[in-house]
Amino acid sequence: MSFTIQDRPDDTGSPTGGVHVPAGGGTTTWFNGDIYGVRLTAEQTGGVIGVIEATVPPGGGPAPHVHAATDETFYLISGELEFLDGDRVFTARTGDVVHLPRGTVHRFTNAGIQPAKLLFVFTPGGAEGLFVEGGDPPLPGVQVQPWGPERIDERMLGLLRKYDTGLPPAAP
Repeated sequence: MSFTIQDRPDDTGSPTGGVHVPAGGGTTTWFNGDIYGVRLTAEQTGGVIGVIEATVPPGGGPAPHVHAATDETFYLISGELEFLDGDRVFTARTGDVVHLPRGTVHRFTNAGIQPAKLLFVFTPGGAEGLFVEGGDPPLPGVQVQPWGPERIDERMLGLLRKYDTGLPPAAP
């Protein structure tokens, strides 16, 4: 649960007060084997940012993708992740920050044996809606599972487009 501290928009349409999201607040979903907690949305921040807390199990992480109009910044809370930044691959570790500007094909993968935790921020906000609208509700006492190719159907492709997430052409 979250709430806006002051609920009057100013003449720009953005909130004039702050937003407080208590620990565990927001919307948590399972998305292709990862756990995503959407903590702040574009709607809550006047479009400025979206903030996601993620737990990525070993082998987890998204397929390579690109955002045409959204920058993405990651802060690794614990663990390590292999990142793709265009043609460059590198490992980020606890405490590292990674910024990927719009238009950059990217992904992260947990190649380790322990879950990784990270925060990521979309600027401007909005792309976080993909996890809310396209994710699955978590099931208590059940291990999150990666999706099979059948999940990338017309509905999901439409959601990817709606939330500024494109899949790069397959390599020859």
